[in-house]
Order: sequence, then structure tokens, then C-alpha cells
Amino acid sequence: MATTAHTLVTLNNGVQIPALGFGVFQTAPEDTIAAVTTAISDGYRLIDTAAAYGNEREVGEAIRRSGIGRSEIYVETKLWISDYGPDKAQVGFDSSLRRLGVDYVDVYLLHQPTPADFEDTIAAYQVAEKMLQAGRARAIGISNFSPDHIRRLMDHATVVPAVNQVELHPYFTNATVQAADKTLGILTQAWSPIGGIHRYRPAGADDVLKSPVITALAAKYRKTPAQVVLRWHLDEGRSALPKSVTPSRIAENLDVFDFTLQPGELAAIGALDTGLRGGPDPELLTTRSFPKKVDNS
Repeated sequence: MATTAHTLVTLNNGVQIPALGFGVFQTAPEDTIAAVTTAISDGYRLIDTAAAYGNEREVGEAIRRSGIGRSEIYVETKLWISDYGPDKAQVGFDSSLRRLGVDYVDVYLLHQPTPADFEDTIAAYQVAEKMLQAGRARAIGISNFSPDHIRRLMDHATVVPAVNQVELHPYFTNATVQAADKTLGILTQAWSPIGGIHRYRPAGADDVLKSPVITALAAKYRKTPAQVVLRWHLDEGRSALPKSVTPSRIAENLDVFDFTLQPGELAAIGALDTGLRGGPDPELLTTRSFPKKVDNS
């Protein structure tokens, strides 16, 4: 099994990060230390969290317990929308670093656009630009931004985002976002890369891991369906962030560096797209529809 021999991707500012990372969305704080510790022990080096996940402290503690040097771990976190605006964004950024127990993060993202209050989104990104200039973030980016959101941001930004983290899996390929990212040299990074909530609907009807296309490829390559889907992301040039709290699944999701898919196979997986997202529509997200606030005390 591959451990630390990851495929690296180079961001548009020259910073390199592992293409495959470990996510902790909806991982309870009490489960996070064990999950991240296991992931790092197995060989993961990119850990993705967010202020809104409520587990930054535990991610930081797991990194410290790992015994791996800070420069060998890539930390990615996100600013939640309740902290948008120039003053609140600075507090939010400082609070994330304090909770993580680090002096810098490798990738810092705006968690969501706020289309109805986009001036606050712009102000938050401008704070991220200052943190990049100060060396407190090695790269900055966005999450869940549509091509229109990116265009509106770039009308005011001086730094092109390095990463756009979005929902992306075989049943929702988010093609227009991928095209816009590619045009600007932005790395598309997939959350819910194996299918997200589509997998848990009645009778598993929308479970991508049960698709005949995926299961046939799994049999051909003697891999699991999840490994085939993750390899699809990597072979298409994306970054992917699978998550799990189960040690065997954590290890399984990393064991994808000993095979590649053929162009026709990549196209067959991409053709499974339904155009239906599983997560919320970023166009409709506001601090009123999502009133969650991060405690920065």
C-alpha cells in the first residue's frame, strides 16, 4: 500500500499539495483525533477542516501527536460566512490558527459565497489576500463558488484563487465549475468525492458505488468501487477529500496509487452525471438561511 508516495499537484502560485487529502466534515470532535491520527499514520499528509466543522482543535492535536513535522503536513481550513467582512474575517482567521495551534495554514478558503451580500465575501477574501502576503497562509482559495461568483470576486481581487473546493462526484460532475476553474488555473477540489448524500437515499438507488460502470471497473482492476472513483478524480487532475472514521476505510481510500484508468473509462464514469447536487445550492446561501455562527472566543 502506498503511504507517503503521494501524487502532488502544483497550485497556480507554485505551492504543491497532495492531490488526495483527508476530510473531517461531520466528524464529531470526540472522533476527530483518532480519525486524523489514523490517517496520518497511514500516510495522508493533506488534512482538510473548517471553522464551521467544530473540530479544528482536534485536528491540530492529532497533528501534534503524530510526530510528523509541521512542514510535512498540509493543513487546509475555511472561513465560515458568519465571519465575513473585513474585521470579522481577521478575527476568524486568527481564531482558526489559534484553534489549530499553528503559525500558518497551507490552504485557506472562503467556505461559501454569499451572493446576496457579496461585498462581505469580497472583504473576507481581501483579508485572506493579506494573510497570504504575510506568510500566514501559503495559498488561498474558495469553496462552492460558481463561475459567476468567481467572476464577481475577480472584479475586486488581486490574487486568483488557488483552489475551488466543490461538491463533485460521478453523479454530479459540476462541469461548468470545472471549466471555469481550468480557465483561471484554479485547482478543482472535490468534497463528497465518492457520492455524498446520494449514497444514502432509500434502497441505495443513488449509490454511485453500486453503478455497473463502477463495479465493473472495480472487478477489472481488483479494487473497491470507492478506490475506482477516487482514482477517477486523480486521473482527471483534481484533488479529492474522502472522509471516514473507520480505520479500514481510511486505509482503503489511500490505496489508489498503484493503478490508473484509461481515457475511455474516465469518460464512462463522467457520463454518469445526473446534474443533481446533493448539497445546498450555493446561490441560495445567506447568513439568514444558514444562521450558524462560529464561536471565536
